[in-house]
Amino acid sequence: MTTGLPFDDIRALLSSMPKTDGDAIAKVKARDGILTKPPGALGKLEHIAEFMAGWQHHYPPRADRTVVAVFAGNHGVVNQGVAAYPQAVTAQMVANFQSDGAAVNQICKTFDLGLKVFELALEQPTGDITLEPALGEKDCAATMAYGMEAIAGGCDLLCIGEMGIGNTTIAAALACGLFGGKGEDWVGPGTGVDGAGLKRKADAVNKAILLNKGHLHDALEVLRRLGGRELAAMAGAILGARMQNVPVIVDGYVATAAAAVLYKADKSALDHCLFGHVSAESAHARLLKEMGKEALLNLGMRLGEASGAAMAAGVVKAALACHNGMATFESAGVSNKD
Repeated sequence: MTTGLPFDDIRALLSSMPKTDGDAIAKVKARDGILTKPPGALGKLEHIAEFMAGWQHHYPPRADRTVVAVFAGNHGVVNQGVAAYPQAVTAQMVANFQSDGAAVNQICKTFDLGLKVFELALEQPTGDITLEPALGEKDCAATMAYGMEAIAGGCDLLCIGEMGIGNTTIAAALACGLFGGKGEDWVGPGTGVDGAGLKRKADAVNKAILLNKGHLHDALEVLRRLGGRELAAMAGAILGARMQNVPVIVDGYVATAAAAVLYKADKSALDHCLFGHVSAESAHARLLKEMGKEALLNLGMRLGEASGAAMAAGVVKAALACHNGMATFESAGVSNKD
């Protein structure tokens, strides 16, 4: 169903998403069968090589040009006392990313990953979702389009993450709006709120759900009413990557909530995505389960800023290095099984 409004362009993309490339996957399987190892000995690493080739529509699969994209936004719901840190920290952390001082910078250097940071009108927080929609449709659609710029210039693999004081409350509201339940089911401590702060988060989610109860059947409406700019941009980046045959690694709870919007719009919309890790933010595991997704890593992380996705990119790069670089039985002069 179309509305004649800005979301029509997004709906058109969702209806024309590329599928995986079976020929590229077949080539991975053929080479895997002659590498110097027992069949299946590399476990999930073998499946990652197939996944990457299939979604890149290319053989051999590659991850030399991996981009980690961090989107930053501010939220009106912070006025409800849902955050442990002041809103100014969002801009301060963006500056930290840009000066090479954050954890994600160090992880990117370790695995030779490119880092892009996108500021999204930090001086203009979104609407307070307990009182009004976070975004208008035009603004939300435009922000999704802006997110697609994450792959401008080309890349082999995109990792998405975020920074935004108050955005675990937004993630909880999105999850609740998309999958049901109560605010209490989806909120967590975030950056470290106390028990009273946790109750304020749950109350804010419940108020927002009640305010928008007549609009929760449409995933894009849920995004604009309950989401935020960095979440809209991440959803756009995921969709844009799909259209350009770029696999994606999704970071933690907030990034997964953004991805979940696309999943609810079309259950195949995240087939080109890996989920980098399961966050210590407890509702993340529940959200992954709702979508039937399994994370690559479980390191007890809850930092955000694409740190878990960047860690997982190291695993992907190792998987492809094994597939592309290992000797075959013939080239190594190693006897294969009879």
